[in-house]
Amino acid sequence: MAELAFSEAEYRGRQSEFLGQIPSDSLVLIPTNPHANRSNDVHYPFRASSYMLYLCGWNEPGAVLMSHYDSGAWTTSLFVQPRDTKTEIWEGRRVGTEGAASGWPIDEAHSLEDLEKTVAEHFEACKQIHLIPGLNPILDEMVNSAVNSKSRDSNTKYIGPTSLSDPSSILDEMRVRKSDREIQLMQESADIASAAHVATMRAAYADIGEWQVQAVIERHFTASKSRWSYPTIVGGGDNATILHYNANNAVIAGGDLVLVDAGSEVEGYASDITRTWPVNGRFSDAQREIYELVLRAQMAGIEACQAGSPWSAMHHATSNVLAQGLIDLGILDYSLEDALGEDFDGPYRNYFMHGTGHLLGLDVHDVGGGRQGDDGPGRDLGPGMVLTVEPGLYFGSWRTDVEIPERYSGIGVRIEDDVLITEGGPVVLTSDCPKTIDEIEALIGSDR
Repeated sequence: MAELAFSEAEYRGRQSEFLGQIPSDSLVLIPTNPHANRSNDVHYPFRASSYMLYLCGWNEPGAVLMSHYDSGAWTTSLFVQPRDTKTEIWEGRRVGTEGAASGWPIDEAHSLEDLEKTVAEHFEACKQIHLIPGLNPILDEMVNSAVNSKSRDSNTKYIGPTSLSDPSSILDEMRVRKSDREIQLMQESADIASAAHVATMRAAYADIGEWQVQAVIERHFTASKSRWSYPTIVGGGDNATILHYNANNAVIAGGDLVLVDAGSEVEGYASDITRTWPVNGRFSDAQREIYELVLRAQMAGIEACQAGSPWSAMHHATSNVLAQGLIDLGILDYSLEDALGEDFDGPYRNYFMHGTGHLLGLDVHDVGGGRQGDDGPGRDLGPGMVLTVEPGLYFGSWRTDVEIPERYSGIGVRIEDDVLITEGGPVVLTSDCPKTIDEIEALIGSDR
């Protein structure tokens, strides 16, 4: 076996569980991502499809995983880029079909040059096609043509596929609860990201550039042989009140807070941490009031992450603390009930606009539901799930849609940790990343 993130047995177990939910008269096609152009002939760094990583660990572009049922068993094949010395001189060595056949958890390996011919041959023997669409235009066109064509054979002999479906919902449900090895990788990712956040606090000083903070944290990712799991957010002052701020090009004034939202990725598995701290090393009274409120809300949200609890429990816990805190600080002039609203959509949401958390795994906003705005009541929490808890309060001085108290104008605070659900209670994977005021103030600028 090649040096893969998981054992062959774990990959094979995933394949078996997945295919056990697929009718045997089906053809299954799982493409990975293609190269994506950044400009002209320059590509973005390649990242394989999470479904491909989950099922077999293949990490080269353009590949297709195919499964068909024959003689009482499923056969899984992988179509890959063939070896090509001229191309490899420019772009790097390929595993090729020979390497794939001997090193990956599959039954057969084929060249991508044979994809169309081989898939077309399997069309005749199947009635259903299960395809993840939108990643391979050739496959999309072939499958749609095969399902929608009205040939003599299909009409009179019932040869060929008659239906098409997307199997991602089956895989999404499988990915919700993590195995022991997945949790180990997520802990490694959390440890790297925690250390990176600590490094940024140690390196901070008044009037540091947002881009310089980004450089410190991403340098640590690279030095740890990982990569970022999403583009790093570094927002100083008012920029911290923009939820997905990404310019990272402003100087952070000495009296301002900076919000750093950054996570790493290990073997495809993401971490996701947010910390907010004063670049000059000391919280002002107003900053301290908002920070302590958000921290209390986050601790309540983490405590609500109990196995068997509904997804909404952590959002309700954080919202109760935030709404009452906004009342106590004089920012809201309502009863708690009115501040929360009938469906937790009351006026406290003027300052806390997003959900309390999301699932985490091979995608930073992982599959399986649970995000704010999803249809339905959401899932119950169960052992093996990993999620974020990330309440925040935002008082952008630039906003005209709501009254911003002068005392808190320009303050944005979010605190985010990664939490594993266990039968014994929540386990914070990112616990090595400091978040109390005393811990943070002791760290800021300590390397200078």
